[in-house]
Amino acid sequence: MEVKVNKEQCIGCGLCESICPDVFKMSKDGKSEVKEDAEPEKHADHIDQAAASCPVAAITFKDA
Repeated sequence: MEVKVNKEQCIGCGLCESICPDVFKMSKDGKSEVKEDAEPEKHADHIDQAAASCPVAAITFKDA
């Protein structure tokens, strides 16, 4: 599974990190990013919930 956060769209609300902290974190620029050591396959349901909850639809994911 490949997960991406569009930094241009992200408003830094932190909702994705609160829903799925094993995959998302807030970076120094105040925007969300995918953790380097994330294992998205283990958290697919939470990633789907985070993407659906993102107010600006900045999270995309697809099966690799």
